[in-house]
Amino acid sequence: MAGRDNRTQKVKPTESELKEKLVNLNRVAKVTKGGRTFSFAAVVVVGDSNGTVGHGLGKARDVSEAIAKAVDDAKKNLIKVPILKGTIPHEQKGKYGAGKVFIKPASDGTGVIAGGAMRAVLEIAGVHNVLAKSQGSSNPHNVIKATIDALSKLRSPVEVARQRKISLEKVFNG
Repeated sequence: MAGRDNRTQKVKPTESELKEKLVNLNRVAKVTKGGRTFSFAAVVVVGDSNGTVGHGLGKARDVSEAIAKAVDDAKKNLIKVPILKGTIPHEQKGKYGAGKVFIKPASDGTGVIAGGAMRAVLEIAGVHNVLAKSQGSSNPHNVIKATIDALSKLRSPVEVARQRKISLEKVFNG
């Protein structure tokens, strides 16, 4: 399991501009003496399309309540993603459980080339041009967490220059 490191900065949710996207809704049944009892598990991704993204899981007896719980959960774990000219600064791999993802920057006009759950995370984060590949598990829970892991590991050129104690030009030309 990929642990959170000190580079990941949590973001406080500002209610107004966060968009939400339902990624997966799962109906589960519990068999009791009186028949089946259905409940719902919702996986939601929230973000402001400007570098902030988070995911959440909510479970309840009805769909709308599960989605509301998932949105509240997602707002509690938002992260900031460095976005450079509509794409990501560099290639990055992410892993969570058996879900492995690979994201790669793309030139302008490429669009979001990513599958299912990854697409939702990248679009809501505000990445417009990216190439992405999901390997291993196709379970939306793990794919989302692996994608967020990869996004949290991204470093902006400014941060790289500061850590290496060199100028910003040297990062690009070095």
